[in-house]
This record gives sequence, C-alpha cells and structure tokens, in this order.
Amino acid sequence: MGSFRVISSDRLPVRDAMPVCILLSVHNGAAFLDALLQSLGQQTHAAWRLVWRDDGSTDDSAQIVRRFADNLPTGRCVQVTRSVERLGVAGSFGLLLDHVPDGHLAAFCDQDDVWFPDKLERAVNALAPFHATNEPALYCSRQMLTDSALARLGLSPALPPEPVFPMALTQNIATGCTIMLSPAAIRLVQAAMPPPAGTLHDWWSYLLVSGAGGHVVTDSQPTLYYRQHQSNVVGAPAHFAARARAALRRGPALFMSTFRANVTQLLRHGDLLTDPAVARLGKLRQALDIPGPAGWLARWRLLHRMPEMRRSTRAEQMIFRLWFVLG
Repeated sequence: MGSFRVISSDRLPVRDAMPVCILLSVHNGAAFLDALLQSLGQQTHAAWRLVWRDDGSTDDSAQIVRRFADNLPTGRCVQVTRSVERLGVAGSFGLLLDHVPDGHLAAFCDQDDVWFPDKLERAVNALAPFHATNEPALYCSRQMLTDSALARLGLSPALPPEPVFPMALTQNIATGCTIMLSPAAIRLVQAAMPPPAGTLHDWWSYLLVSGAGGHVVTDSQPTLYYRQHQSNVVGAPAHFAARARAALRRGPALFMSTFRANVTQLLRHGDLLTDPAVARLGKLRQALDIPGPAGWLARWRLLHRMPEMRRSTRAEQMIFRLWFVLG
C-alpha cells in the first residue's frame, strides 16, 4: 500500500466531535482498494471509524483492508464477521448499518472510488443541524466520473436542490458512495431493511428519508472520483442522452417491476412514513392494479394530479411517463 496519513482526533473542533462510521463492503476489489483507503486516511474530518466486511471475496481484498487497519489506532477499523456468506450489496450494507453506534453518522463507501479530502467534512457540515434531532436527514453529492485509471470523464448529472418524495419514486439521485445518514435516518433505514430485491441500499435510504418527511440535502460540488469500469455494480453515464438510451435498453418491464415493488414495500412500512406519503402510495397502488385501457387512463390522470412525480430531464421524464401509463 502507498503511504498515507491519518489525521489525529485529539483536540477536535466541536463539529469534528460528530463521529462518522464509514461503512465499507468489499468484494473482489483488490485492484482499487489501496487508493480508496489512502483517501480515507487523508480526510480533514478526523472523527471517523471504518466499519467493514468482506462479502465473499476470492482475491486479496480482506488482507488489504487488514493491512490498512494495522496502521490505525486500535478500534479505528472494525471488521464485521457475522454472516460470512455472500449477502450482495444491499444485504451487506444493511448488516453494516446494524453496527453503527448510537450518535454516529454513517457514510456509505464503495471499494473502487477515491474520496476528496473534504468529503466527510462537507457532509458533516451539511447534516450538523440534524445530528441531535429526531428528524431523519440524508446528504448526497455529485461525483467526478473517471475511467478505471482515474482519467476524468466529466461531472455526474446535476442534483435537484429540493428533492421531494414523489421524485424519489421515479429515480434515484442519491448515489450510494456519496451518502451520509444522520442518526435518526440510520434508525429509520434499519427499521425498514431489507429493500425490495431490485432496489439497492442507497435508493431505499432516499425513498425512506423523503417519505418520512426528512431532509434530503444535495451538494452540487463533487466529493469523490467515481470510477467507471466493467465491474461496476451501478454505473453513472454523465450525459442525459446516454442515460435515456440506457433506460430504453433496459425496457419498461424492469423499471415498472422495481417501481411496483418499491410502492408495495413502502406501504408495508407505512407507520414510518408521513400520512401524505402513504396516501400517495395508496393512490399509486390502486392505479397500478387497474388493467387495460382503464388503467392507462387512471395512471395518466394520476400523473397530472401528482406533478412532483418527475425525473431530472425532459427526455427521461417522457420515457417515465410512457412506461408508467402503460404500467
């Protein structure tokens, strides 16, 4: 591993006293782990602890993280060894969330990225007003997209300044590697795990926090290098035309299956959500259950009654409307 420094947590400023658990799930990530871990060691917000697990790697991933831990003070890097079988991305992060101590923030971390030094600091500052409250809050940011060698490809799509729950139903804007959750948001997500099979932990967190009337704080500045390579679980095309083409290739069946599953699962956790959110979900469930042309008409009318249910760009919105109406 290359050299790195870990900023001392002694005599921290007041805001640095807000501790963060960095949650890292590794699976055959040896090619890029060194660079990620070095960037964690260079964070300007020093009050962090790395909580990680190996999700069935067959390479040197676990050994790389353990070597990193050997250079940290005792207790700064904690391996979760419960459930040694392969859980997948959402299951692995769900298990890691269960190991976040009370009062800590939680930052999801991917094994192949490189964090900017102020990544944690920006997120902690954004969530500071909600740290000691019962209001769930989620922070997310843009990313600098790169190829596998960290050559820049461009910024990820712009984020809406004030996302609302109906928007969260149509697409995920909260990329997991940028997310930080407040303590109340951690409890909320823990109470509603696992997500539906087609939904990852990041989108599920975004749906829950927005549906519970919490705060979704978007940062227009990138906070990390987000590698795009063949082994990505989820990629991030920089341009809306590429995203629209990708959506068309996936087709309506996969999207609407995920949409229906999210609505159904959220209704099962209606006690965690606001009354308006539950009412919207109920109307969606009812409209989605109507077959044939009558259902097309019901869903078309519902789109006009719920204008907040929209995607980021005109092209993506047109595709979403078509697929939603057809059901």
